[in-house]
Amino acid sequence: MTYSSTATGILLAAGLGTRFDPSGLHNKLLATLPGGTPVVFQSARRLLSVVSDVIAVVRPGADKLADVLNEAGCDVIFSADAARGMGATLAAAVRATAEADGWIVALGDMPWIEPATIEAVARPLDAGAALVAPSYRGQRGHPVGFGMAHRATLAALDGDAGARAIFATAAPLLIEVDDPNVLRDVDQPGDLQQG
Repeated sequence: MTYSSTATGILLAAGLGTRFDPSGLHNKLLATLPGGTPVVFQSARRLLSVVSDVIAVVRPGADKLADVLNEAGCDVIFSADAARGMGATLAAAVRATAEADGWIVALGDMPWIEPATIEAVARPLDAGAALVAPSYRGQRGHPVGFGMAHRATLAALDGDAGARAIFATAAPLLIEVDDPNVLRDVDQPGDLQQG
């Protein structure tokens, strides 16, 4: 890709992934895809192919995960509020990048999203759209672009609902893409083989 977004990327990687491994011993983000690449590394590299600055949020103690994300090219922050949920980790990332012109928020467990899809979200965001999301066959997916108009709301998020409150009050610009991966994540070990 030759397009470079002016937005800041946020990669959320602070979840526990208990459906992947109820024991909590194996972090799904460090599990390897069929080619041997860790899930989160590929997710980060796809985001970095369009957005030059990416902040990855991990929970305290996730040092191995932080190392992989640093190696991928992300700046890593440890969120002390990670246990409170995705909203809290997203808020921590927005507060850490308050000077950003906008944010493209991706999930660490979605490694197959095409760079062209990320670019399709980035272009209208960079042109001033306030809220952008890809859509595949009528279903909204990830990553999501947030403009500066949502800075205060994003920075105040908490709990596990993520940014759902924003979508409840603001209609996103939906970009139809031919990329089913905007809906695909790694939820259980069998999902790794489907890529």
